[in-house]
Amino acid sequence: MWVSSQPNTEAKSIVKIDVLIYNSRNHMSVISAKKITRVYGKKESAFKALDNINLDIKQGESIAIIGKSGSGKSTLMHLLALLDTPTSGSLFINDQDSGKLSKKELDNLRNQSFGFVFQQFFLNSNNSVLENVILPLKIAGMDRKDRTKRGLEALRSVDLADKAKNKASDLSGGQKQRVCIARALINNPSIIFADEPTGNLDSQTGNKIENLLFKLNKEQGITLIIVTHDDELAKRCSRQINLKDGKVINRGKK
Repeated sequence: MWVSSQPNTEAKSIVKIDVLIYNSRNHMSVISAKKITRVYGKKESAFKALDNINLDIKQGESIAIIGKSGSGKSTLMHLLALLDTPTSGSLFINDQDSGKLSKKELDNLRNQSFGFVFQQFFLNSNNSVLENVILPLKIAGMDRKDRTKRGLEALRSVDLADKAKNKASDLSGGQKQRVCIARALINNPSIIFADEPTGNLDSQTGNKIENLLFKLNKEQGITLIIVTHDDELAKRCSRQINLKDGKVINRGKK
């Protein structure tokens, strides 16, 4: 995992790498869900999207969350990624109880530890590729020189450094998704969440994106959590979590 040379972020990155090594050696869970339930609506209109989910994910795993539409896949990913909160139950990230963290602490945890890749690219078509990649660093207040250096490093990792000055609108679908992966890598995440990352791509381009994600998983030890309808993509993961009606019906290996 590449580490920024910026003084005030280098220590954080080193600590994260130490955590990664510690967890992998001791087989500790980086995410642990305890009796997670998510209910939307109230009284007669209440709908239980997730029902009493127990789940442990270890550092370096590649996890496929699978199931039919409406089974609770995206809801589960949103909870694990701290984009939503459970109605009941507890969620631990590296032994931290997320329910006891302030909004600012949750934001910092997401920003420092998680990367996101979605089916929709969410790129600003009028901005350059580099500007799209470094947006999280700009929001975090990093100075222009350092965020540019980090952005170019991230683009090199997905073989797109030569497109840094191009507008995002000039790229192919596969290139846009690689930009999204570069943006996901910009803060050296220990976990990448990918929601149908190849859903808008043709099979050949999708396979290249899959190969890149699994390369990051195997070579850098980044935990990979993928929501997918694609059976072939799910089979490439080290483990499949199968949901039905908001419940886990299978959590075994492929």
